[in-house]
Amino acid sequence: MYKRILLKISGEALAGDQKHGINPEMVEHIVSQIVALHDKGVQIGIVVGAGNFWRGRQGTNMERVTADQMGMIATVMNSLALQDAIEKKGVACRVQTALSMPQVAEIFILRKALRHFEKNRIVIFACGTGNPYFSTDSGAALRASEIGADALLMAKNIDGVYTDDPRKNPDAKKIDEISYMEVVDRHLAVMDAASIILCMENNIPIIAFGLDEKDGLVRAAMGEKIGTIIR
Repeated sequence: MYKRILLKISGEALAGDQKHGINPEMVEHIVSQIVALHDKGVQIGIVVGAGNFWRGRQGTNMERVTADQMGMIATVMNSLALQDAIEKKGVACRVQTALSMPQVAEIFILRKALRHFEKNRIVIFACGTGNPYFSTDSGAALRASEIGADALLMAKNIDGVYTDDPRKNPDAKKIDEISYMEVVDRHLAVMDAASIILCMENNIPIIAFGLDEKDGLVRAAMGEKIGTIIR
């Protein structure tokens, strides 16, 4: 069992079948697993994306910095939704943002986040790294490194890493275990290369698993062979 994990959830995952916005049933499905894992004594940090509200420039010629800042703000909306659902189950949860918005959430302070873990609270890290040109994957790898996570768990819409996109190529093969550098060299769609390298430098294994897997999050954090492990 990993003692402390960083869970990365895509924004699209929160939308579920409706493809946009927040699907209450999907949030319930995810949060139930988070709370079950928390009840087993695992310390949980979470980074959530924003693809259910905003992705890149979305076909516009908007300035990259502005578009990325909009994406950061959208992650706060998702983070607050998760916080609300977690707290409704009786578990203390805090949202920390990389951009200052004190009326909404705490600013990210590492020592404060670590104190929350000591007090058995779940911590959701919003706004990615707080900088444009960096994805929420980068934010997940960075926060995982800062908090000393034992593993980075990637909750995805497919059940692991494949040799190609299985939704487009029926011959794509699932990979059970792979090295960091092989993921980078083969340009496999797991995380961006900078995030993979950061995890490699800090010796943080990455576990990519499917959200549709029954109790997938709990099983992955308990060390069961599920999805794909990158190390």
